[in-house]
Amino acid sequence: MELAHSLLLNEEASSQLGEVQKAEFIFEWLRYLEKLLLATSRNDVRENQKTLVEQLLSLLNSSPGPPTRKLLAQNLATLYSIGDTFSVYETIDKCNDLIRSKDDSPSYLPTKLAAVVCLGSLYKKLGRILANGFTDTVGNILKAMKSAESQGRYEIMLSLQSILTGLGVAAAPCHRDVYKAARSCLTDRSMAVRCAAAKCLLELQNEAVFMWSTELDSVATLCFKSFEGSNYDVRISVSKLLGTVLAKAVIAKHPGAAASRQSARRVSLEEVLELLGTGFLRGSSGFLRASGDLLKGSSSVSRDVRVGVTQAYVVFVSTLGGAWLEKNFSVFLSHILSLLSQLNPKATQTQTDAVCCRRCVSFILRATIGGLLGEKAQIAAAKDLCQAIWKLKKVMDAVLSDGNLETRLSSTDVAASQHSLICALQELGNLIHSLGTTAAPLLQDSSTGLLDSVVSVSVHPSVSVRLAAAWCLHCIAVALPSHLTPLLDRCLERLSILQSSPEAVTGFSFAVAALLGAVTHCPLGIPHGKGKIIMALAEDLLCSAAQNSRLSLQRTQAGWLLIAALMTLGTAVVSHHLARVLLLWKCVFPASPQDLQTEKSRGDSFTWQVTLEGRAGALCAVKSFISHCGDLLTEEVIQRLLPPLPCAVDLLTQLSSILKTYGSSLKTPSVVYRQRLYELLILLPPETYKGNLYAILRELSAELTAPETQAAASACLLPALCHPSDLLILSPVLQETDHRFIEEQLLLGSGVACGSLEYDPYSIYEEDAGGDSVPKPLPPALSVISSASRLFGIVCANVDEAQRVLTLEQLLNSIKHTKGARQQTVQLHVLSAISNLLKYVAGSKRSLGPEVRRLVLTLVLGALESPNPLLRCAASEAWARLAHVVDDAAFTAGLAQVSFDKLKSARDVVSRTGHSLALGSLHRYLGSTGPQHLSACIGVLCTLSQDSTSPDVQTWALHSLSLTIDSAGALYHMHVESTLSLIIMLLLNVPPTHAEVHQSLGRCLNALITTLGPELQGNSPSVSSLRTSCLLGCAVMQDNPGCLVQAQAISCLQQLHMFAPRHVNLSSLVSCLCVNLCSPYLLLRRAVLACLRQLVQREAAEVSEHAVMLARDARDPAADPNLREVGLEGALLALLDRETDESLCQDIRETLHHMLTSMAVEKLSLWLKLCKDVLAASADFTAVTCVDAMQEEEGDRGDDASVLTRSDDKPQPLSNPRWTTRVFAADCVCRIINQCESANSAHFDIALAQEMKKRDSRNDFLVLHLADLIRMAFMAATDHSDHLRLSGLDTLLVVIRRFADIAEPEFPGHVILEQYQANVGAALRPAFTSETPPDVTAKACQVCSAWIASGVVRDLNDLRRVHQLLVSSLTKIQAGKEALSHLYNESASTMEILAVLKAWAEVYIVAVQRHKNHRQTLKTAVNPEDSVRSTSPAPGGLLDLVCTDLGTLSRLWLAALQDFALLTLPAEFASQLPVEGGAFYTAETSEKAKLHYHSSWALILHAAALWLTSTGFADPDEGAANLSRPVTPTSMCQGSSSGATVKSPEDVYMDRFHLILGISVEFLCSLRADATMESITACLLALQALLDTPWPRSRIGSDQGLGIELLNVLHRVILTRESPVIQLASLEVVRQIICAAQEHVKEKRRSAEVDDGASEKETLPEFGEGKDTGGLVPGKSLVFATLELCVCILVRQLPELNPKLTGGPRVKASQPQTLSEEGSGLVAAALVILAELPAVCSPEGSISILPTVLYLVIGVLRETAVKLPGGQLSSPVTASLQALKGILTSPMARAEKSHKAWTSLLQSALATVLDCWSPVDGAHQELDEVSLLTAVTVFILSTSPEVTTLPCLQKRCVEKFKAALESQDPVVQMKTYQLLHSIFQYPNPAISYPYIYSLASSIVEKLQEIDKRKPEDATELQLCQEGIKLLETLVTVAEDQHRAQLVACLLPVLISFLLDENALGSASSVMRSLHDFALQNLMQIGPRYSSVFKSVMASSPALKARLEAAVKGNQESVRVKPPSKHAKNLGRSSSIRLKTNFL
Repeated sequence: MELAHSLLLNEEASSQLGEVQKAEFIFEWLRYLEKLLLATSRNDVRENQKTLVEQLLSLLNSSPGPPTRKLLAQNLATLYSIGDTFSVYETIDKCNDLIRSKDDSPSYLPTKLAAVVCLGSLYKKLGRILANGFTDTVGNILKAMKSAESQGRYEIMLSLQSILTGLGVAAAPCHRDVYKAARSCLTDRSMAVRCAAAKCLLELQNEAVFMWSTELDSVATLCFKSFEGSNYDVRISVSKLLGTVLAKAVIAKHPGAAASRQSARRVSLEEVLELLGTGFLRGSSGFLRASGDLLKGSSSVSRDVRVGVTQAYVVFVSTLGGAWLEKNFSVFLSHILSLLSQLNPKATQTQTDAVCCRRCVSFILRATIGGLLGEKAQIAAAKDLCQAIWKLKKVMDAVLSDGNLETRLSSTDVAASQHSLICALQELGNLIHSLGTTAAPLLQDSSTGLLDSVVSVSVHPSVSVRLAAAWCLHCIAVALPSHLTPLLDRCLERLSILQSSPEAVTGFSFAVAALLGAVTHCPLGIPHGKGKIIMALAEDLLCSAAQNSRLSLQRTQAGWLLIAALMTLGTAVVSHHLARVLLLWKCVFPASPQDLQTEKSRGDSFTWQVTLEGRAGALCAVKSFISHCGDLLTEEVIQRLLPPLPCAVDLLTQLSSILKTYGSSLKTPSVVYRQRLYELLILLPPETYKGNLYAILRELSAELTAPETQAAASACLLPALCHPSDLLILSPVLQETDHRFIEEQLLLGSGVACGSLEYDPYSIYEEDAGGDSVPKPLPPALSVISSASRLFGIVCANVDEAQRVLTLEQLLNSIKHTKGARQQTVQLHVLSAISNLLKYVAGSKRSLGPEVRRLVLTLVLGALESPNPLLRCAASEAWARLAHVVDDAAFTAGLAQVSFDKLKSARDVVSRTGHSLALGSLHRYLGSTGPQHLSACIGVLCTLSQDSTSPDVQTWALHSLSLTIDSAGALYHMHVESTLSLIIMLLLNVPPTHAEVHQSLGRCLNALITTLGPELQGNSPSVSSLRTSCLLGCAVMQDNPGCLVQAQAISCLQQLHMFAPRHVNLSSLVSCLCVNLCSPYLLLRRAVLACLRQLVQREAAEVSEHAVMLARDARDPAADPNLREVGLEGALLALLDRETDESLCQDIRETLHHMLTSMAVEKLSLWLKLCKDVLAASADFTAVTCVDAMQEEEGDRGDDASVLTRSDDKPQPLSNPRWTTRVFAADCVCRIINQCESANSAHFDIALAQEMKKRDSRNDFLVLHLADLIRMAFMAATDHSDHLRLSGLDTLLVVIRRFADIAEPEFPGHVILEQYQANVGAALRPAFTSETPPDVTAKACQVCSAWIASGVVRDLNDLRRVHQLLVSSLTKIQAGKEALSHLYNESASTMEILAVLKAWAEVYIVAVQRHKNHRQTLKTAVNPEDSVRSTSPAPGGLLDLVCTDLGTLSRLWLAALQDFALLTLPAEFASQLPVEGGAFYTAETSEKAKLHYHSSWALILHAAALWLTSTGFADPDEGAANLSRPVTPTSMCQGSSSGATVKSPEDVYMDRFHLILGISVEFLCSLRADATMESITACLLALQALLDTPWPRSRIGSDQGLGIELLNVLHRVILTRESPVIQLASLEVVRQIICAAQEHVKEKRRSAEVDDGASEKETLPEFGEGKDTGGLVPGKSLVFATLELCVCILVRQLPELNPKLTGGPRVKASQPQTLSEEGSGLVAAALVILAELPAVCSPEGSISILPTVLYLVIGVLRETAVKLPGGQLSSPVTASLQALKGILTSPMARAEKSHKAWTSLLQSALATVLDCWSPVDGAHQELDEVSLLTAVTVFILSTSPEVTTLPCLQKRCVEKFKAALESQDPVVQMKTYQLLHSIFQYPNPAISYPYIYSLASSIVEKLQEIDKRKPEDATELQLCQEGIKLLETLVTVAEDQHRAQLVACLLPVLISFLLDENALGSASSVMRSLHDFALQNLMQIGPRYSSVFKSVMASSPALKARLEAAVKGNQESVRVKPPSKHAKNLGRSSSIRLKTNFL
C-alpha cells in the first residue's frame, strides 16, 4: 500500500495485483491524492496535470465502485480547481459521451454512473467558470434519466444537486427542467431515489422562487404523495424539504416586479398552516377525492403520510426559529389543536386513529415548545396552553348546559373537543415537568389559573380527558413538590364531596392515583397521615358502590385504583393498612367454588361488569402491593394472600360461558380481568398456585390461539424476545431515533392502536420507562397476549412432561388448522410463548424432555421460515435458546446441520435470511462449536453475503457473520484475512442505496477489529496490511451518505483508536466527529459522543485543539457554528442543553467531566467563562447589580456586571440554557475548584498568583477569579429552580471552605473573602423564607455555619446578619415536629430541624474553640496588645452571640441525641420505643428520619458535651424546665407516661452522662465502612470534652469496668482507622481516662488516711491496681488495657520495639529513624500515657508494670535518637525524656513497699541507656550522643541517689561525659557543658561532687586552650560562653577554701578574651562578642570576689594592663557609636537555655 502514496498512480504496481487488491490499491491512491493535491504547490500540480487527468479518466472507464467513483470525481474537480482549467471542457464532453453511450449492459453501468458523479463534482467545485455549456450537460443528464434504472436515477439526482450548488443563480434556465425531473423522482418506487430527489429539490429551492410561490401547493401535494409508503430516511428528507420550502414562503421578501418577471404572491402563515393541515388530515389525495371519501366514510389518511407531515411541521417551525415561534405561538397552537378538534372529524374517525393523531400533535408540540423555546418563552407558552384549555372547557360547558342533562351528551359533542384537550393537557404537563421549580411563578399567577383549569377538566365527560388531566397534575407535582400535598388535599376533598357524580369519582380518583405516583419522584414526600385518609376513602367508595347502581362501576374502579396507587408509597405507609387491604381482597372473591356457581346463575350483564371490574381492580392492587412492598411479603402475609387465588382462577375458566350468557358487553371487562390475573400470577412464585397450574395452562393455550384475536401486533410482542442487536437489521423504525414517539405507530398493523393512557387507567401511578412522557399502555387485547405468553413460559415449565407435550401438540395443531393472516397471528403468539418458556427454563436451570424438544423445534422451524421478518428474528433467537437449554453438542450440531442443508437448497429470501441468522444466534449463545463447524459456517455466510440479487440476504448473512466473528474469538484468526478482503470488496462495490448492507458490513468490520485487538499495533507486513484495510474500510463508510453507516464507521475508528492509537489520524477523526455533533440521526450522535468520550480520556487537549482548528478553517459548513465561538467544550454544553436523549446526555456530561479533569487548570478562564455564561441565565440582572453596588470598592470591580448585559444582538451559543444545564455548570465550578486543589498552590494564594501573573500574563490562577466564583454561586443560589439553588449553595460552601484562610495582601490581618460578605448574605437570605423547601433551608444552614465558623467576618455587627438567619430558623423549629410545614413528609421537618441544630452545634464548637485559643494567647503573650491584635477582635463575641440561645439549644440538642439513641436501638427493642415517636420524628417515619439523624448526630453530640462541660454538669437553667418539648431531655429514659416522678439533679446528670457516653461507645465500637472522619473525630472530641470535667471523670474513675470498656473501644478504633488525627484524639481520651483513674486512687488514699488518721500506716489497705499481689488480670485491668493500646501505637510506628518481630530482646542494632510529624505526635502521646500509669497502680502493681514501661520508653529513645543539626533533640526523644522524668520522679520510687524493687529496676534501666553507646554485639550505631547524655542526666537528677551512685554505674556515666567533652563536634561539647551545668548545681553533693572532681580540671584546660585557638564562628563562640558559665557555676558551688583557687583560674581565661582599643576596631564580630561577654562577666565577678580579684591583679601586671586597656577601649567605642544590632542579637542568643526543661 505504500506504493499507492504518490502523486501519479503507480500503474506498474497496480497492474500486478488481483481484482480486489487492485480496487483497494486505487482507492488508497485516490484517498492519498485528495490530501496531497491540497498540500502540493500549484506549479507541481500543473506539471503533472495532463498525466493525472489521463489516469483519472482511464479509471473512469474501468467500472469504478461507488466510493471509488465519488473520490475520483472529487479529485478530478480539485485538480482543475488548483491547476489549469483549459482542458476541463474536454473532460466534461468525455463524461457526456459516456452518459450518452447506448451500451446498457450491467458491466458498463458503473462507468456511466461515474461519469454522472464526475459532472456533478466538477460543477460543484468550479461553479460559474463552467456556466457556458451547462444547459447541454443538464439536458444530457435529464435525457439519460428517462431510461436509467434506480441507481442511475439516484446518482443523477445527486449530481443535479451538485450542479445547482455550484452554479447558484446562474442555473436559472434549467430550474424548471430539473424541477420536473425531480418531481417524478420524488414518488419513485426506490426510497433512495426519493431521498436524493428531496435533496436536489432542497438545493433548487434556494434559487428557484417559483417553488415557494406559484408552485407551493403542488410542491406540498407532491411531498404528501412522496410520504406514501415511505421509509424513515425518506420522511426525514422530504419533511426537511417541505418544512424548509414552507418556511421560505412565510418569511420570503419578494423582489419587485421589475427585478423578477415571475408573478410572486405573498403567502400568509395561515395559508401555509392550512396547507400542512390538509396533508395531515386528507393526506396526498386531492380535495375532491377527499370529500368523496368523506361521503363514503372510507379509510383515513395512511399513517406514514401523517407521520411525514408531522415531521414537516417540526422542520417548518425549527427553520423559522425560536424567536419566530415566540411571536406566533398562539396562532400556531390554535392551528395544531384544531387539527384534532370538531372542525376535522376526518382525523379522528376511530379510537385507533384518534390515538395516532394525538401522538402526532403531541410530538409537534413537544418538539417545538420543548426544543426551541427558552424557559421564559416556555412559561409564556404554558399560559397560552392554559388559555386553550379554558376555551375548550367553555365549549364543553356550553354543550353541557344547552343539552338536557338527563339525556347526557351525544358522543360527537364529547369527541369534538376531547382530543385537543388531551394534547393540550399532556403538553402542559410535559412543559411544566421540564421547567421544574422554575415554573413556580406560573402557578402563582392567579390570572392564568393554571391549577384551576386542570382540576376543573377532571370532571370532563370523556375518560381520556380525565386521565390526561390527572397526568398533567402528576407532572406538576413532580416538577413542584411543594404543590403535591395541596393538590392531593384538593382532589381528595372534591372526591369526597362529589361522590354522587360518576365523572367526578373517576376523574378525581385518577388525579389522586397520579399524584400518589408522583410521590416517588419527590424526595421530601407527603405527610404520613394522607395514607390513612386515602385508605378510608377507598374503603368508603368500595362499600358504597352497591348503594347506587348508576355509580357502582365508577366507585368500584375508583376504590381499587386508590388502594393500588397507595401501595406505591412503600412499606412504611402500607404496613399500617395491610390488614384492611387483605380483608378487602378476601371479600371480593367468593369463598368457595359452590359460591361461584350460584353467583353465575344470578345477576345480569351490568352486575357482572361491576363484579369483573372490582375483581380486576383487586388483582391489580395486590400486584401493586407485591411490586412495591416486597419487605412486607412475609410467610404469614403470603398465606393470607393465597385463599382467593383458586377462586380467581376458577372464574377465569368460567369466563367464556359467562360471556355467552350475558352478551358481548362483557368482552372488554373479561379481557382486562384475564390480563390482571396473568400479571399477578407472573409475580407470584409458581408454588403458590400449584393446584391450578393445569387449569391456567389450558386457559393460556386457548388465549394464545383464540379465533377472535385481533390483527397480529408483532411489533409489541416480539422486540422484547429478540436480541437488541438483531433488531438493527430489521426496520430502522425499531432503532432508537428522535422520532420514535411517532414512528412507533408505523410498526403496528393498520388496525392496531399505539399505546395510550385510556387503555389502562391503572398505569397512571406506575413509573414510566420513558422518563417524563405519559405512560403508554397497549390496548387490552394486545397486552393480554403479552401477559399470557409470559405466564405460559412459567406455567408450562412447572407442569409435568406429559402435560407439556400435550399442550405443545395442541398449539402445533392450532397453527396447522388456520390459514393466511390468522395463521401468522397464531404462529406469532405461540412463538412468543415458546420463547418465554425457553427463557424461563434457561433461567431456572431446568431441562426439557426429548419429545418436548421435538415439538419446540417444529414450532420454531415453522416460524424461522415465516414471511414476517420480525418473526424470523425472534425464531432464530428461540432456536439458539433451545440449543442453550438442551446443552448437548450433538443436538447443537444437528440444529446447525438443518440450517446448512436448508441454506444449500433453498433459493427463497425468507429461508435464506432466517437460517443464516439462526446460525449466527447459535454462535452467540454457545460460542464457537469447533474449527470444522466454524469453517463451514463462515463459508456459507460468506457465499450468501455476496448474493447481490438480494440485499436482504446480504444484510442478514453479514449480520450473522459479525455474530460468528464476535463469538469465535481467537479461533477466527485464520479467517481474518479472507473475511476482511471480502468486506472491503463489498464496501467498494455495494451501491450506497443499500444502506442496510453497509451497516452489516460495518458491524463485521467492528467485530474483526475487536478480534484482532492489540495485535493491530504490530509492525509486521501482514499486520500492517490488515490495519491499512481496516482504515480503508472505515474511510469508505465515513464517505457513505447513510448516517447510520457513518455511525458504524465512527465506532470502528473508536475501536481502532483503542487498540492502535498511533495509526488513527486524530485530526480527521475529530473533524468528522465535530461535523456530526448535530446530526438529525440519534444513533450517529450517540456514536460521535461515545467516541469523543473515549478520545478525551486520553487526549483531551489534542481533541480540543483539533476542534478549534477545524472551526477556524471552516472548510466544512456543516460543522457546528458554536465551535468557532466557544470551542468543543462550549459546543458540547450547548448540545447538552438541546439534547433530550438521556443516555446521550450522560455521555456528554462524562465527556465534559473528562475534559475538565485534564484541561480545566490550563484553560481556566475558558471554563469559568463557559460556566458563567450558562449561569448568567439565572441572574435576574437587578439582583446581581444590587450586590455589585455593595462591593464596588474600586473601579475595576464594577465592570464585571457588564458581562451579564450583552450589547451585541448576535445569538449567543449558550444564551438561554435550561435549568438542568445550569445545574451541570454549577457542578462543573465545584469540580474546577477541586482540580485546582491538586495543581499549583498559587491557585489559593493571591500574593503568589499576582506575582506569577506579572511575570507571565498567560498564567492564570483560580484565586484571581474569586469574584466570578462568588457571583456564579450567588446567581445559582438565588435562582427559581430548587435544584439549582442547592447546587449554588453547594458551590458557595466549597468556595467558603477553600478560600476562607487566604490573606488579603493589601490589608494585612484581613482575608480576601471579607469583601464578599454582602454577596454571601444575599445568597443565603432567600433560603430562609417561609416558602423555601426544607432541603434548601437545610443546605443553607450548612453554608451559614460554615461561613460563621470560617472566621472570615471579624465584625460582630456584620456577623449578626448571617447569625440572625440561624436565629430565625431556631425560633421556627422550637415548636418541634408539630409546627413545621405540613406540605411534606414528617421526615422532611426532621431533616430541617436537625440541619438547624447541626449548624448551631458547629458554630458553638467553633466559638468555644476560639474562646479557648484566645485565653491561651493571652496567657502566653508577652505583650497583651500584640496578641489581641493578632487574633480576631472579639473572640468572645461569637460565644456571647451563641450563649443567648444556649439554654434553648442545649435542650434541643439533648432531645435530638435522645431521639438518635432510641433510633439506633437494635430491632428487638422496638417494643420499648415511644409510641408517638421522639422529639423530632414520628414513629411512622422513623426509618426515613434515621438517615437525617445519622448525618447530623456527631456535631450535636460534640456541642452537647461542650455545653455540659461548660456548665460543669450543673444546669444553670434547671428551673426553666417548662419548655414545651414533646420529650424533654430531663425526662430521659422514662416513658412519657411516667412524667409524675421528678428526678434528682444527680440522676439527671447521670442520664446525660450515659446518653453521651452510650452514643459514643455504640458508634465507636462498631464503625461501619461508611462512617465519616468528621463523625469519628467529633465523637472523640465529645468524649474529651466530657472528661474535661471533674464529675464525669469521677464516674469513669469509680467504675473501672466502664473505663476498660472505653479503652477497648478506643483500641479498636486505633486498629481500624489509620488517620493520625483520629488516633491522636483517641490517645487524648485514653490519657483522660488514666487521669480519672489516678484521681480516683488519690481520693481513696486520701479518704482512707483521713478515716484511719490515728491508726498505724501499715494497716492501710493498698489502693490502685495490683493491690497487694501486683498481679494485673487481662480484661479486668485498666492498666493492662492501656498498655496494650500504647504498645499497639508504638509498635506501629517503631516495629523494632516488638521483640517478637525482631527475634529477641536485643537485636542487631538498627539505624535510628526519623518519624513523620504525625508519627512523632502519636509516639509522644503514648509515652505521656505510659508515664502516668505507675500512679494508677499500688506499689506492687507499679513494680509489675515498671519493666514494660521502661523498656518501651528507653526503646523509643534508642530507636529515634537521630542526630539533628544544632544539637536539637528529635520530638520522640524529647517525649521519651519527659516520660522518663515522669517515671523517675514517681512517688512509687520512694514508697516503702516498692522502693527497693524500683531502685534495682531503675539501675538496670540506666545500664541499658549506657549500653546504647556500645551495643553488646558491637555493631556501630549512629545514635545521637546528646540525646543519650540528656537521658543519663535525667537519671542523675531525678532518681534517688542510690540509683546513680552505684560505683560501676557512676564510673560509666562519668566516662560518657568525659568522652563527650573530648568530642570533635563543638555542638556536642556545648550541650555537654549545659548538662553538666545542671549536674554541678545539684544540691546533693553525693551526686554532683564525683562529676566535679572528675571533670572540672579538663574543663579548665579546655578553656585555657581557647586563648591559643580563637573561636571562629557563632557555635564556637557559644561553646566558649557555655564553658565560662560552667566555670562560674563551679565557683558558686565550691567550698570557701577552694573558691579562691577557682577564681584565680577563671580570671586569666576571661581576661585573655579581652581586646584593646586598637584590636577592637579591626576585630571580627565573633571576637568582639566574646570581648563584650568576658568584660561583662569580669564586671560582675570583680565586686563579688573582690579580695581574690585584687590579689590576682596585683600578682600579674600584664593581666591588669590588658583589663584596663579593654575597659578604656570599650568606653571609647560606646561614645563613638551605639552598639550594632548584630552584637545585640548575638548577646541575646548567647543566653539560650536548654529549651525543654526536663531537669
